[in-house]
Amino acid sequence: MARDQYYWDSNAFSGHLNDEADKVAECEPVLKEGEKGHILLVTSALTIAEVLFIRPGGPKLPPEKREAVERFFKADYITVRNVTRATAELARDVFWDHGIKPKDAIHVATACLFNIPVLHTFDGDLLSKSGIVVDGHTLRIEKPHIPHQLELTDDKLQEQNGDEPD
Repeated sequence: MARDQYYWDSNAFSGHLNDEADKVAECEPVLKEGEKGHILLVTSALTIAEVLFIRPGGPKLPPEKREAVERFFKADYITVRNVTRATAELARDVFWDHGIKPKDAIHVATACLFNIPVLHTFDGDLLSKSGIVVDGHTLRIEKPHIPHQLELTDDKLQEQNGDEPD
C-alpha cells in the first residue's frame, strides 16, 4: 500500500518531543497514522540536530531524552533525507527568491526535491508561504493534521452499519 507522505519541519518534531501543549494535540493524530503504517513522515537530516534546541528562549531537549530521541528518528514511519549539495543550492535559491530563512529553506528544498506535497510546521513565517512554487513544485505549508480519514477497520465499518464487531 502506498503511503501518503508529509514533510515535517523541525518544530513539529520538537513540539512532540518536548510535549509542548500547544502542539501535541495537532502532532499526535499524525504520528498515530504513521505508527499504523498509513503515512510516511519525511524530514531533513538537519532536523535530528535542530530539534534539540529550536530557538533562543525555547525549550531544549535534555540529555535524559537522548535514547528516546535516537529511537524516535529510527521509527519505520519516519524517513530522513540527507542535506546534499543539490539541496543546499536549491535552499540558497529559496532564500534569495522567497525570503525564507536558511534553515527553513533547507526544509522547503528537501520537501520539493522529494516531491512531498505538504510541509507541516508551526512556524508562522513558513505558514504564510503556503502555495510556494520551487523548481516547478507547488508546496502546501500547513500545521500538522491529516485531512481525511485514511482507513476504516472492518470493526468500524460494521459499527457504522449498526452491526456488532466480530
